[in-house]
Amino acid sequence: MPTFVVTYHYADDSDERRAQHRPAHVAFLRRLHDAGVLYMSGPLDAEPPRAVLVLEDTDRTALQERMSEDPFFVNELIATREIAEWKVFFDPRRSDR
Repeated sequence: MPTFVVTYHYADDSDERRAQHRPAHVAFLRRLHDAGVLYMSGPLDAEPPRAVLVLEDTDRTALQERMSEDPFFVNELIATREIAEWKVFFDPRRSDR
């Protein structure tokens, strides 16, 4: 299954609204993890504020549809979202890499 890196660039002045929607966002991420799609995620220590998620999904279209259900996306807390396929060379979780 392809691996993807998703980068969220948060909307300007969205800190308070992100805090408000964070419980639903975390529940969404937990569902992705439980489904075997999300490997890891978290905010970057950078300006402007953004976050990175590493996921595996069947293809880019399926991932885009899935990520469009994120409460942060639904509530327009993400100004831009970048999705890039990552050609993983080494992954200690998998013996085939």
